[in-house]
Amino acid sequence: MKKLSSLIIVLFMFLGCSSHSVLTTSDSHILRIKGSDSMLLLVQRLADQYMVTHSNASISVEGGGSGIGIQALINGSIDICATSRPLSTEEVQRLAQRYRSIGVSVLCAKDALSIVVHPSNPVQNLSMKEIKDIFTGKMTRWKEVGGSDNPITVYGRESNSGTFLYFEEHVLLGEEYSKQSLVVPGARALVNAIAQDSTAISYSTFLYTDHVKLLSVDGVALTTESVRNGTYPITRYLYFYTVHPPEGEIKKFVDWVVGREGQKIAKMNGYIPLYDGE
Repeated sequence: MKKLSSLIIVLFMFLGCSSHSVLTTSDSHILRIKGSDSMLLLVQRLADQYMVTHSNASISVEGGGSGIGIQALINGSIDICATSRPLSTEEVQRLAQRYRSIGVSVLCAKDALSIVVHPSNPVQNLSMKEIKDIFTGKMTRWKEVGGSDNPITVYGRESNSGTFLYFEEHVLLGEEYSKQSLVVPGARALVNAIAQDSTAISYSTFLYTDHVKLLSVDGVALTTESVRNGTYPITRYLYFYTVHPPEGEIKKFVDWVVGREGQKIAKMNGYIPLYDGE
């Protein structure tokens, strides 16, 4: 197994001690984690198993979206932010102003965004350009991509979602979503909406794809292998963020997550582990 230190990637250097206090487990006896809805099941399962094997540990997990988690981290009300995107320049600046630290990032797992439609939709594949044109409103009918002569109804996440921002940056290439897009809060609720609308299309974390149809992208089907080998084009890392380098109980939990046991749980729950452990 690779050394844990090689798996923990510190993206932002620690700049100094803070004049503001940060919530620690020694203050509350509870490790608090909040953020990405796409990561919510993963973090809940990790926390549950960690508490089973570490009887003195107490972990609280909440979703709400990556943006909500990042705000809570900046406010000092949580120990770890779970986020499906890196911090923005503005968020880093706010951390630096408050704590004289611009944050520490830890890779937790890998994920892919599926393009999902109603099961009755005859379309099998979309190119990245077609996806971009659909979600920005340039393409509005299914017959333009080989489907039926029905309008395309675009669904998306709320703007504080890391998935929303990732998709906007990496798939829409910075263009705005169609103004006709329907916003659904929460990853699970979004997939449920697609399953009930025969004209719908949206994006979803690899995990939440029940009762919907997954389209190939640029001719590549979404599978664990295509994500791992990089042939599927819409993939991303999932992160933990802390204000300062993890210490004490926070470090123990983070090390466990990126270790063999944590990565096994990620794989068992439909996420892509950082590496294959024995």
